[in-house]
Amino acid sequence: MKSLKEFNIQFVGLKLGKHQFEYEITNKFFEHFEFQEYNSAEVKVQIELNKKTTLMELHFDIQGFVNVNCDLTNEPYDQPIANTFDLVVKFGEEYNDEEPDLLFIPHGEYQINVQQYIYELIILSVPAKRIHPGVKDGTLDSEILKKLEQLSPKQDKEIKEDTEETDPRWNTLKKLLTDKK
Repeated sequence: MKSLKEFNIQFVGLKLGKHQFEYEITNKFFEHFEFQEYNSAEVKVQIELNKKTTLMELHFDIQGFVNVNCDLTNEPYDQPIANTFDLVVKFGEEYNDEEPDLLFIPHGEYQINVQQYIYELIILSVPAKRIHPGVKDGTLDSEILKKLEQLSPKQDKEIKEDTEETDPRWNTLKKLLTDKK
């Protein structure tokens, strides 16, 4: 996959200390990854790069929403998301990203691309089961909800606990449990 140039952070010319980077993520970003589960997206990504002499620390902070379809009703809604992630970048002999929060890059590198980390952070911030807030509080008026309610099994209000006559011998045995002699 080709990397997007706007997500390259060139750290060679930066002084030691903290530096801020901001990105606006929309559906165009997800089209690059051929990910089409979101109707739309508006996510702000803030990255704080703390450059030190032997390593770099990146702190990712995302906030915004993605418009998804409800798993129960298929109604679209805005799912708010917020998440953080810390990444440590060290220099080594070769590129290695096997550890989830540690990245080794070769000594000659002058930039890192953060698009994959942003993509994964957003995807993991969305709940696995997406339920419209109107379903939870009962304010959503949907044809699918009406149909589900119509087809759900009804509880009989006139259910009697003891509909059958019990054998009187059981009543005598039950007395043994409550009698204290």
